[in-house]
Amino acid sequence: MKKTLLATILTLVPIPVMAGHYELAPTPQTVAWGHYDASSKPVLTVKSGDTVVVHTLLTNSPAGLAKAGLATSDIEPALKAVFDGVPQSERGPGGHILTGPIAIEGAEIGDTLEVRILKIDLAIPYAYNAFRYGAGFLTDDFPYARMKIIPLDRQAMVARFGPGIEVPLHPFFGSMGVAPPAAFGRYDSAPPTINGGNMDDKALVAGTTLYLPVHAPGALFQVGDGHAGQGNGEVDITALETSLTGTFQFILHKGEKSPYPRAETPTHYIAMGFDDDLSNATRKALRNMIDFLVTTKGMTRDDAYMLVSVAGDVEITELVDRNKGVHVTLAKDLFVGRP
Repeated sequence: MKKTLLATILTLVPIPVMAGHYELAPTPQTVAWGHYDASSKPVLTVKSGDTVVVHTLLTNSPAGLAKAGLATSDIEPALKAVFDGVPQSERGPGGHILTGPIAIEGAEIGDTLEVRILKIDLAIPYAYNAFRYGAGFLTDDFPYARMKIIPLDRQAMVARFGPGIEVPLHPFFGSMGVAPPAAFGRYDSAPPTINGGNMDDKALVAGTTLYLPVHAPGALFQVGDGHAGQGNGEVDITALETSLTGTFQFILHKGEKSPYPRAETPTHYIAMGFDDDLSNATRKALRNMIDFLVTTKGMTRDDAYMLVSVAGDVEITELVDRNKGVHVTLAKDLFVGRP
């Protein structure tokens, strides 16, 4: 009989009484530029239960930021060091600068990695938004490139988008993932897939928990592509792109691989689907939610399908990263008397 995730939770690796606490900064030696790869060497190894404060860098160049009008003195020294210090052979095929990978001791293919997002802090007082021809959902309507530097107000937690326009800040990491299967090779950081990666899901804020299937020894977690805020769809290809500092706790669940990335907020369950076809991405997200309800709530497939129809919400996560993202949310308080 297929194990349920609830049963899996009972077999998680015990959290040490004195869990470790680490800090990881982005340097030329501690970033993965534009890829997730099962053959990557970890830059830090931790145990289940340990907490890591991870500093990340925005996805742009010092030259690009300066061209957009940012003062040279406001460009992060770490960003300059990474651009100067990472050889071209170690860059790509994508463009995201990801901190990691972090290995979790004992993680093996067939396990699940629980990533508790404990805290997310703004690292710099600005973000940018940009579009270019050949990217974005309306690329033919905007056959040129533009980039805008947007001040961030940490006290008010708003972005000063323009005169009379303030955008509330809800920081999250656009890209959080583990290594894909070894057969994927050096996988492009842009399109999200079964390892998570560039999911661009604005629900993945502090207080949310992400569950990722382990496809390689150590899991090899990476994070970056910081967003101070984003609308569902991320239609022009960027959000409020910025550098963030995240505090994560890693919990290893042994012996049962999650079939697909999923998440939980304090109030909702989230199932995800990624595909280059939006309809197929939606089908994947719906099937993943139905499977979750069957395996963890003991529902029949028929009832699970019905419940998603009467109480679930299907939302477009992002439209612009080749693989489109769809997520289905379901409120936890629907389950009266159920675990």
